Amino acid sequence: MFDLRYPFFNPAWRRVLTVVLALGWALVELLTGSPGWAMMFGAVGLWAGYVLLLTWTPVDDERTSDD
Repeated sequence: MFDLRYPFFNPAWRRVLTVVLALGWALVELLTGSPGWAMMFGAVGLWAGYVLLLTWTPVDDERTSDD
């Protein structure tokens, strides 16, 4: 899928917001009668929650320039 091990997600609020937005959108889709989209966003939200909240280790920003 996607590689979420990126320095952008080092602050905890960004990780929590990403998970909340995905699961929130799954709820919106479910309430509007789109169970397929709800399952997709729910799966992404659960997967992101696992990667970003349960197994997260800070990532170093290793940007090197080749001169």
